[in-house]
Amino acid sequence: MSRIRIVHRTGFSYAQAANASYNEARMLPWHGDRQFVLSSELAIEPTAHQHSYIDYWGTRVSTFEVLHPHTELSVTATSLVEVSPGSHPSSSMGWEELAALRDTATLYVEQSRQTFRTQPPDEVEALAAEVASGYDDPHETAMAICGAIRERIDYMPGVTAVTTTAEEAWGVGKGVCQDIAHVAIGALRSVGIPARYVSGYLHPRPSAAVGETVTGESHAWVEWFSGSWMGFDPTNRIEIGERHVLVGRGRDYRDVSPLRGVYAGTKASEHFVKVEITREA
Repeated sequence: MSRIRIVHRTGFSYAQAANASYNEARMLPWHGDRQFVLSSELAIEPTAHQHSYIDYWGTRVSTFEVLHPHTELSVTATSLVEVSPGSHPSSSMGWEELAALRDTATLYVEQSRQTFRTQPPDEVEALAAEVASGYDDPHETAMAICGAIRERIDYMPGVTAVTTTAEEAWGVGKGVCQDIAHVAIGALRSVGIPARYVSGYLHPRPSAAVGETVTGESHAWVEWFSGSWMGFDPTNRIEIGERHVLVGRGRDYRDVSPLRGVYAGTKASEHFVKVEITREA
């Protein structure tokens, strides 16, 4: 078990004062199973009244509005979380049993349908089908598909954007964790394996000393259902463990974006973000 502190500051600065802004944040860690939230808080500047709720996918959401002119909106989430090693499925469903469940249970139906962001190109569907033909077990198939996708996409920041789709990322053969997760999810869904997008954080340095603060960033990985939900980080080719802190789940990035909203003003805004991660035990 590890104890991790995360300070995630993000927001927008405006070239000209915004008259008002209406926002929602998904930045506070999920609580349950392998993850215990010891403390978490969201600080907003300018000060704003918050309303919190759990959304349809189980993610903690804070909504707030600033109703007076402001040149910057800053949101800082500070959390302390205890994380246990990831749990691995004790058994896997067969393809027929998985298909029956997928077609009758709402949750699995929703996580089996492609979205605009996960819709895979024909080449990815063909690759996934080829990989699946070599396995009798959905869990082993999913592991192999994630590996095959990662071999064909290079991790390279700056090439894609938060609006990039799986098809676009596959076309350039490069991207970040969000892109790799979208392509992997599209591939898994194309062969009948329910899959969902997961947002959170990954401590980037396993060798960091206790108390050492390192620069991190938001991270994305996937979960698929093959008898139980299994988490896997295709970007780093590792199963979910003590360095991963989960924030939210959804169909794709759009369901779990850390901060989004609208503002009243005439000038463009500039987005900023900074994440600091400290292992405390």
